[in-house]
This record gives sequence, structure tokens and C-alpha cells, in this order.
Amino acid sequence: MADKLKLLVVDDEDGLRTLLKSELEFDGFDVDEADGGIIALETMKNKTYDVVILDIRMPDMDGLQVLRRLKAEKLAKKVVMLTGVDELKIAREALELGADDFLTKPIEFKNLLACIKRVVKE
Repeated sequence: MADKLKLLVVDDEDGLRTLLKSELEFDGFDVDEADGGIIALETMKNKTYDVVILDIRMPDMDGLQVLRRLKAEKLAKKVVMLTGVDELKIAREALELGADDFLTKPIEFKNLLACIKRVVKE
């Protein structure tokens, strides 16, 4: 069997982060989590991830700032942004900065799985 895909879930909402980690692990992924951008960047210096699931709005460092650093330092292979419906303009900006896709909150888990599978095939 192939190695498990390594994912990092970055979101300041504890409940959502924990739920995503649990569901993704149940589906066979190796999942780490970070509650903000600064911790995410530190984590990625020590481990390579196939996909980073990155919230746009976080108090310590917003998702676009994190995305810029990820791309500049080549810390992640693929990035999926999480956004609120009112942030679609920002999500488009994230795609221009190199994000591979984005999903709007609230997240339907089946859509997240499909998104992950799609971006790793690209």
C-alpha cells in the first residue's frame, strides 16, 4: 500500500480543526494540526506535507501571509484555502498567489475529500 498522504490543517477554530483531523484520519490520511499561521510555518520547517488546508482568517497571521511564505520557502506541495462566503474575493487572490483550490465554510466533508484528491493529482 502507498504511503499515507500527509496533511496539515491550519485553523484557529478548535472544533473545526479537531473535527477535520478526526475525519481525515478516519479516511486514512496522516494529519497534523496547527491553530495559527506562525505555528504552521514552524511545523512545516520540520515536516513536509502533501496538502496544507489553510484558513484565511486567523488572528496571529492571516492565511494569505502564510500562503506567501509557503510558496516563497517551498514548504508545501499543495494548498487548499478555507474561506467564509463573504471572502470570495480574497479566495480568488489566494489562487493568484499560488493556492491550488479553496473551499467555503461551512465545509462539507465529501467536498473536502474530493478537493484533496483532485489537487494531489495535478
